Amino acid sequence: MDDIDRFLKEDLGNRGDITSDSLFTSENSKAKIIAKEECIIAGVEETKKIFKKLKVTTNFFLNDGYFVKKYESIAELNGKATSILKGERLALNILGRMSGIATETKKLVDIVKKINPNVAIAATRKTTPGFRKYEKKAVLIGGGEPHRMGLYDAIMIKDNHLKIIGSVNIAIKTVKQKIKNKIIEIEVENEKDAIKAAESGVDVIMLDNFKPESAKKTTEKIRKINSKILIEISGGITLENIQKYASFADRISIGYITHSVKNIDFSLEVI
Repeated sequence: MDDIDRFLKEDLGNRGDITSDSLFTSENSKAKIIAKEECIIAGVEETKKIFKKLKVTTNFFLNDGYFVKKYESIAELNGKATSILKGERLALNILGRMSGIATETKKLVDIVKKINPNVAIAATRKTTPGFRKYEKKAVLIGGGEPHRMGLYDAIMIKDNHLKIIGSVNIAIKTVKQKIKNKIIEIEVENEKDAIKAAESGVDVIMLDNFKPESAKKTTEKIRKINSKILIEISGGITLENIQKYASFADRISIGYITHSVKNIDFSLEVI
């Protein structure tokens, strides 16, 4: 059983769509999926998989990452009415969620790239449990980076780690003794800890909740110590203030693009 099977099971349970099954038998239908808002579309491949499992033929007019106009028809479906209706809500939910993330990511990418072509927009782990890989995929479709997928694929020393272990230097030294061949990143909340981290030789320093001028000054000091350290900005970043960080950051990570973004509205209409 893969993710799509589990998602369908959540909707259908053991008895299926009792409304549609009581109304219809083997009637065939055609339907179209319409974007109710302009957006960057994401979730096309997942939607195809949903309807393939339900033996519904899909014809999408565009692929993930394309711009869609308001009220544009993006796909046509052919198959049993009961099958189309079984997949309707799941497909629209996935399209809406992923397209919302991709669209917001693209807005942010477009803003920062005009200022600094080398800066990256990254996701965080502030994602929906069980749906992370799709939300991170949507960030990629929007032109961003996924960052860590989980706690297992990179070292990230955060504020609570530091509170427990006692200092930046001890934390970095301890990690280096135990973990090899992994990126080491540390989150700092002040310039003093940022300098200590730079002197201890980490790969990435995340400046968390720094004001723009303070972040820029701290970045300059870090780069004088080690110009190869990647500077990440995080905390309180919005469409309104992101340009203030774009000129000097290497990466800007933003939680709201996966935890608070508005879904795009799609509808499925029987023809």
